[in-house]
Amino acid sequence: MAKLIERATSLFAIWTVLGVGWAWMAPAHFTWVTQTSVAGQGLVSVLLGLIMLGMGLTLSLADFARVVKMPKGIAAGMALQFTVMPLAGLSFAMLFGLEQGLAVGLVLVACCPGGTASNVVTYLARANLALSVSMTMCSTLLAILLTPILTDWLGGVFIQIDRWSLLRQMVAIVLVPVVAGVALNTLLPSVTRRIAVVSPLLSVFAIVLIVGGIVGNSKELIEAHVGRLLLAIFLLHATGFALGLWLPRLMGFARADARTISIEVGMQNSGLGASLASAPSFAAQFTNPMQAALAPVPSAISSVYHVVIGSILAGIWSREKAEKL
Repeated sequence: MAKLIERATSLFAIWTVLGVGWAWMAPAHFTWVTQTSVAGQGLVSVLLGLIMLGMGLTLSLADFARVVKMPKGIAAGMALQFTVMPLAGLSFAMLFGLEQGLAVGLVLVACCPGGTASNVVTYLARANLALSVSMTMCSTLLAILLTPILTDWLGGVFIQIDRWSLLRQMVAIVLVPVVAGVALNTLLPSVTRRIAVVSPLLSVFAIVLIVGGIVGNSKELIEAHVGRLLLAIFLLHATGFALGLWLPRLMGFARADARTISIEVGMQNSGLGASLASAPSFAAQFTNPMQAALAPVPSAISSVYHVVIGSILAGIWSREKAEKL
């Protein structure tokens, strides 16, 4: 059963593409995700919190201790994650003259940490999985402060961003669930070990629901802006993957480590971006409700782009390594 679940999880790119395609063809099947509340919280935020809890369940104190054993790789990855992607997001938003809501949404997802799916892609690419897990953990924790600050700084070009509201959301849907997951894994390891077998697949399912809900709810808006928007988001991720690979190589990193950093930088936590952009407090920052409705769209499209690009690279790199063995 565990092998079957692991195999199903490794096909996350296919599930994401199929989910988005389904939402595009039958929006009503997914729009309920963005319109449902649980205990006064939007379902999108609840799902993201569960994803973060699942991430915490897979982490142990040993993962935190491992950070000090690979400081160079993690430092380089964090520096690239929070410079290359945010600056690329702002640059492409301005270059393509995206509307206010799309521009802010693109900057927001660019300021998010690395996506949890990056660990799966790194595994499939036969790169440095230990470095990948450590980078995802560190970027997620750093993002609690850096995502609000960078979004305020760069997104402030388009609208006034409430960084404190973003910070509160980051604490609620990222910090608290991750800490809770780590605590459960530390106190009840045997129980969490069993849950951790299925949590990655459940996280994939939750991401598909979040992205499908936003795509289904925003289909007409996406159609109206499809050309420049798709190209801007593609270039955002292509830039992250490319510079995440070339710059570490120029700095002398081994090929496997450079590929790991490339995957981490190129793959964003699009679910987090979608959750933040869908929050009523974030929408309230826009004077035009139509622009507020556009803000989550870049994150939804981003989720498709980064898993497809990452999966293609993983396929190429894994074959290349296998041929040398």
